[in-house]
Amino acid sequence: MRTTTLKFFGLGMALTVLLVVAMSCTGLTPPTGNMTDEQKIQNAMSAAPMAISKNATILDLPASAGAQPKQLRAGTNGWVCYPDDPGTPANDPICLDQVWQAWFQAWAEKKPFSTKVPGIGYMLQGGADASNTDPFKTAPGPGEQWLILPPHVMWISPDPVALAEMTADLNNGGPWVMWKGTPYQHVMIPVAK
Repeated sequence: MRTTTLKFFGLGMALTVLLVVAMSCTGLTPPTGNMTDEQKIQNAMSAAPMAISKNATILDLPASAGAQPKQLRAGTNGWVCYPDDPGTPANDPICLDQVWQAWFQAWAEKKPFSTKVPGIGYMLQGGADASNTDPFKTAPGPGEQWLILPPHVMWISPDPVALAEMTADLNNGGPWVMWKGTPYQHVMIPVAK
């Protein structure tokens, strides 16, 4: 998976978002490189079920690191969705609940993260990652390949101990723990396209 760190400032706090990109799935929405704002909104909405994305705030990617993202549409349900990052090799829209937004803040600052409630994030276009074990790895090392991920839901557990017996093998045919044993561990749940 290609991982890009972009600084976002929303709701009065800096938010750094890890954008996970899709690599070769059929039916993907087009990347946002030359899209209109309306097309970016539609692309961002493709990351989550319509029941969530239709009322989510849609933010564009910032023009540069540290810049504020442009709000493309105001939302009413506490979710935030971002369109594809044209600087990555594939389509990577993402939608995040408030727990995931706090998770990204902690990840950006390399601070421990914990929550008392579960968190849900959607990447229904699939994704790819540089590492299943290192949350800060931004590209595969020499001789390594991007990890190609299916469309998925990301779940943060309020009880990290509950994940101790769960596999970290992304090729097991079902859910797995990404970045297991780190403060940023979360469950990746593949879903049918």
